[in-house]
Amino acid sequence: MIIQPAQRTLSVKEYYFSIKNKEIARLNASRPQDPIINLGIGSPDGAPSQEAVQAMVECARKPGSHGYQSYTGIPELRHAIAGWYDRWYGVELDPATEIQPLTGSKEGILLLSLTFLNKGDKVLVPNPGYPTYSSATKMCEAEVLNYDLLESNGWYPDFEQLEAMDLTGVKLMWANYPNMPTGAPARRDVFEKLVDFARRHSILLINDNPYGFILNEPRSILSIPGARECCMELNSLSKSHNMAGWRVGMLVGDASVIKEVLKVKSQMDSGMFRGIQEAAVAALNSGPEWYEGLNAEYRRRRELACRIMDTIGCTYDPAAGGLYVWGRVPEMPGQAGHDAGAGHDVVSGHDAGVGNDAGAGHDVTPGPDRVSPAQILSDKFLYEAGVFLTPGFVFGSNGANYLRISLCANVPTLERALAKIALALK
Repeated sequence: MIIQPAQRTLSVKEYYFSIKNKEIARLNASRPQDPIINLGIGSPDGAPSQEAVQAMVECARKPGSHGYQSYTGIPELRHAIAGWYDRWYGVELDPATEIQPLTGSKEGILLLSLTFLNKGDKVLVPNPGYPTYSSATKMCEAEVLNYDLLESNGWYPDFEQLEAMDLTGVKLMWANYPNMPTGAPARRDVFEKLVDFARRHSILLINDNPYGFILNEPRSILSIPGARECCMELNSLSKSHNMAGWRVGMLVGDASVIKEVLKVKSQMDSGMFRGIQEAAVAALNSGPEWYEGLNAEYRRRRELACRIMDTIGCTYDPAAGGLYVWGRVPEMPGQAGHDAGAGHDVVSGHDAGVGNDAGAGHDVTPGPDRVSPAQILSDKFLYEAGVFLTPGFVFGSNGANYLRISLCANVPTLERALAKIALALK
């Protein structure tokens, strides 16, 4: 390389799932008749509604559909988002000023960080949590301030702990309910406490809300009185409408925040293809039967994922929602000296020996004394059973003893995974 990367990139590494998917592809090349069953990432395997697909196809056939589009999205999309929020969340939004369509909600995490963070600012990030919260913070040269989510507290914030923290310089706070990776549902009382905390400490709180329709009751933090003063919400069609690859998301809330974010976004892209926007309009207008069918399938899959957890000996919350099952692995005698990967180079998302890093963005190769029991099991199933389950350390140190199973595989695939894991355990 003729020049050196920017200093800000030194704090982050390649995304864990990008690394792992390449490893799985290498393994698959040597076993074409028995490919790895990937129960790691949450990429829905179903199709969008036929109405959404048809809307995109019809738009794509029109000669005038292929030019640059508005940075703020077509009016029809903004109105469809407003109608969706009104019907399902009981939240009224101004389509003209309080909605910003995004190319997926992941874009919104970086846009909000670039818009509001200066070097040295602090950001409250949940541990465990989505790794991009931390990596976006670090790329803006701001400081990650982790707050604990623990099983003993239902995976909700400990507000006494939050109040006791030094909050000097904190500008943003990330929350994610319904929660990933734990499946903890969105609760009104928790939202009320989050809003109160953010208002009193003058922190912009963003609730990342892509899982509200998957085995959950849809709930928005913007439905809480006072939330408009201090909260924004990210949402997405990726999980709720089987449109992960279409990249359709949204940022909703205070018009002044939307206006500032648009300053940055308008420098980075030239709008979303109109056909995808029209497909999103059709998807957002889906009736309750769409979500009922989606969840009926996910309930069948969840039953099998729970059987996998039972076979491994994990404990989990059978009432949790979302696109995953999150289970605590059983105690493993003699784990400290175990070489996780059995000779394979296992790259982890954080140093499991550092409790406050939460891992996102700091990828290291751990020594044998740092390997979590969940990572040991994840590697065992990958190399011995041909099944990949996500080790929880990826989401932070508080996830080190947990495994995550994605529901983005059909029932026959989950049945094969169950049989393979049961055989490996024998």
